[in-house]
Amino acid sequence: MNWSPENPPTAKEIAAKFRSDIVDGVYGPGARLPGAKGIAKKLGVGLMTVQSAYKQLAADGLVVGRPGSGTYVIDPVKGEPTAQQAAAGLRDLQDQLKHVTSQLSDLLERVARLESERRPDRTANSR
Repeated sequence: MNWSPENPPTAKEIAAKFRSDIVDGVYGPGARLPGAKGIAKKLGVGLMTVQSAYKQLAADGLVVGRPGSGTYVIDPVKGEPTAQQAAAGLRDLQDQLKHVTSQLSDLLERVARLESERRPDRTANSR
């Protein structure tokens, strides 16, 4: 990701980066994510932006916040998927959604083109 002070990341982008890091094993089960204040300063964003990213990860079931201690990658119960597996599944779903969205967009363009070709030329009928 190419972030700069002129182009700071959104909470969604920050969450995606950490999600990817969890998939890649940068943060394994039980690992503590960097403090939100430090990340905010490093990225040039507000603290609330990083906190929102961490909340997104928690909503995905990847991390848990421990007040006064930090945010940790969930260490799964036996038989449950690891955060790494869950994040990989989410990434796969995002990729599939992008593909389906692209296909729908193509279909909409084709339908619009077909409909415009089927419309009779009203100027020819008015003569």
